[in-house]
Amino acid sequence: MPRAAFAPFTPARHGVSLACAAFLAIALAPVKSQAQESANPALQEVVVSASRAEQRRFDAPGAIDAVQVDPFRTASPLVNLSELMGSVPGLQIRDRQNFAQDLQVSVRGFGTRSTFGVRGVRILVDGIPATMPDGQGQAATASLTSAKRIELLRGPLAQLYGNAAGGVLQVFTKDPPVTPDKPEYSLSAGAGSDGQRRIAAGIAGGSDTLGGLLDASRYSTDGFRDHSAARREQLNAKVVAKPSADTTLTGIVNLFRQPLAEDPLGLTRSQFQQNPRQVVPGAITFNTRKTIEQDQAGLVVEHKLTASDTLNARLYGGTRKVDQKLAFQTNGVVNLDRSYGGVGASWTHAMQVNQLPVRWTVGVEADQLRETRKGFDNLAGNNGALRRNEDDTARNNDVFGQLDWTFSPDWQAIAGVRASRVKFSVDDRFNPAASSTSGSVEYRNTSPVIGLVWHAAETLNVYANLGTGFETPTLAESAYRPGGAPGPNFALKASKSTQGEIGVKLRSGPHSFDAALFEARSKDEIVSSLSSGGRAIFQNADKTTRRGLEASWSAHWTGGLDTRLAYTLLDARFESAYTGAQGPVPVGNRLPGAPRHSLFADVQASITESVKAGLETRLESKTYVNDLNTDAAPGYAVFNASLSREFRFNGAKMLLYGRIDNLLDKTYAGSVIVNDNNARYFEAAAGRRLFVGVRSKF
Repeated sequence: MPRAAFAPFTPARHGVSLACAAFLAIALAPVKSQAQESANPALQEVVVSASRAEQRRFDAPGAIDAVQVDPFRTASPLVNLSELMGSVPGLQIRDRQNFAQDLQVSVRGFGTRSTFGVRGVRILVDGIPATMPDGQGQAATASLTSAKRIELLRGPLAQLYGNAAGGVLQVFTKDPPVTPDKPEYSLSAGAGSDGQRRIAAGIAGGSDTLGGLLDASRYSTDGFRDHSAARREQLNAKVVAKPSADTTLTGIVNLFRQPLAEDPLGLTRSQFQQNPRQVVPGAITFNTRKTIEQDQAGLVVEHKLTASDTLNARLYGGTRKVDQKLAFQTNGVVNLDRSYGGVGASWTHAMQVNQLPVRWTVGVEADQLRETRKGFDNLAGNNGALRRNEDDTARNNDVFGQLDWTFSPDWQAIAGVRASRVKFSVDDRFNPAASSTSGSVEYRNTSPVIGLVWHAAETLNVYANLGTGFETPTLAESAYRPGGAPGPNFALKASKSTQGEIGVKLRSGPHSFDAALFEARSKDEIVSSLSSGGRAIFQNADKTTRRGLEASWSAHWTGGLDTRLAYTLLDARFESAYTGAQGPVPVGNRLPGAPRHSLFADVQASITESVKAGLETRLESKTYVNDLNTDAAPGYAVFNASLSREFRFNGAKMLLYGRIDNLLDKTYAGSVIVNDNNARYFEAAAGRRLFVGVRSKF
């Protein structure tokens, strides 16, 4: 009998319902007559992504959003970035219900094709790249239990961050509190449907000159689908030292372990319609799964040379080990042992011309990864004969400069340029005598950006930007040649794009409104080619266009009511014909993975001083799953609800929260696998899910 039709009674499932009922009773009970600590006022919206220096988001000369994070009060388990970023227009961030493949992240249609990791969007955590020199990044390693702000920069200004900059996603960890008498402690625990369990603990404190925080968390789930269980463990530490008034040293350590992540694979349309929880038989036969171990440390230095000059520098390094079992036998095991690191430095000078501010920044960055890549036969989930053994290297060397010039009281000009050099090398150890299976390739690109901002009024800014950028293929996309010939596919070209945007930002009383029109024209888009032996092979398509509209509105009403609305219109198309993995693709076909319409809306209400409730909805139009546009995931609308109560117990500040995701138990595809060779395009979103938890600080 299909799992969707019958599920046995287990504490992991039905225990959540009992816990939720108990939570509702406590949350809605009368508040005791005692002093309650009110919620912190809304944090000032500060961003750094656009100009590399702190400024109000309203004044930033481009499309940028900053999501403030309060890990104590957020009524969500804080496992994935998708929980927090729904209110950002232009962004698709999808929880695939598959921890073996990470989140799907795309910005204005860039990154929709990624079937593993994140490409097309550059990710940084506390200024340290989580995107490697080849343009592939990982979103899972950011610790949300200690985050304070998440920024997303879109459009031409993102090109100033280099390779894979369709957008820039930055996560910032909160600073340690000043608690010279005693440190602050935090504990949290939660449980939910499908065997979800999460626990976390933290300690933070220090003085004005030295402070630190340490957060550790563990999350596990049986998975919504069969064969999708996962376990994830994470430790995040931050130390901030201020040896002088002019110098700040920030040290970051992040340890990430994913010892279990089963991969249920995608489903065909008929399988998805029959039972969205089911697993593909090949996933059981080959025990498809992934394990990850990643350790990373970094140091960021900010030093004020003078009142007008600031020096920023970073140094980081790490290791990452991946073992992945795929759903075929020959060379069906991928084993990666990677080390990576980099350095960067920038100098910012602020001055005045005609009593108006001018600021410029120049900098250099160099990053490198080295990995040993091995391939084995997959014998029922075990390693068989060695089929591949090579040493891969990717490195980049970049220089950049940026100028912000307020040339009149109401007008500001922005200009920047980045020169990038990216080099890949492959040294084949399996066939050392075959020179054709080793080699190297180098990509060079210069990305200029110009822009203009009109500060029309204290409450109105209008801006326009134009720039160019590029994306190299990743090492994984370059791994296989067409026709099954051994050796890397270094014939792939980097995709280059020209982007423009016009936007407006309006602030009026409690209301905030942003809108932007954008267009990006790309050449040599990296697309799927004919596959061989189950392996994904890629080629270049000549021309694509992405154009659309982003709009967002938020308001803080009297009486403790907050509302948000975000809408994205995206028209992404092929502008030239090509022959791809599944046949000829005509001009005008839509890019797969990019829905035309996306809408997010939510309302958060303070029922009493200590009780808060929220309701949100997400709507998305149909999404094509292949370049031929012969199939599509239907559009959907889902609703999520949350409830929390803050109180004190024995001197500790506590929060009891609960949420129901997919309130109406809608069956829909939460993500799609673009151009899957077996037509297994659909990854089912979870049905109605409950999660309840408690957090404490003392």
